[in-house]
Amino acid sequence: MELFLVRSYHQQGTHGVLSGTDQFICYTIELPWLHNCPQVSCIPEGRYPVLKRYSAKFQWHLHLTDVPGRELILLHPANHALKELKGCIAPVTEITGIGQGIFSRKACKAVMELVEQAIQRNESVFITIRPSAGPNMRL
Repeated sequence: MELFLVRSYHQQGTHGVLSGTDQFICYTIELPWLHNCPQVSCIPEGRYPVLKRYSAKFQWHLHLTDVPGRELILLHPANHALKELKGCIAPVTEITGIGQGIFSRKACKAVMELVEQAIQRNESVFITIRPSAGPNMRL
């Protein structure tokens, strides 16, 4: 299964549109691009394997692996990138401001359901992150 995250970059956060091969899934929020500095930057564009993972804090969530210079990059619920993220990606139902969104748990559930279906079909899951073609590519 392939997931696609198309980003737009802003000084206070990064927005994205997450989709499958032919379907919109949700929006995303992330930290701004600060040259892949751990804990304060979103991760570099690229293609990453995605695994299902469990933790006491987030319960079942997704883990992006093989991210250069980074560890434990997760896809988990959060509604405010600067306050709740340390390099991870948060699915949201709607973008409400730069680096902010709402109904993240609902969006996470939708992503998890699609990934779980792929896992049940014994498919590997990958996410490809790329910039949008719009004017906000790197502000």
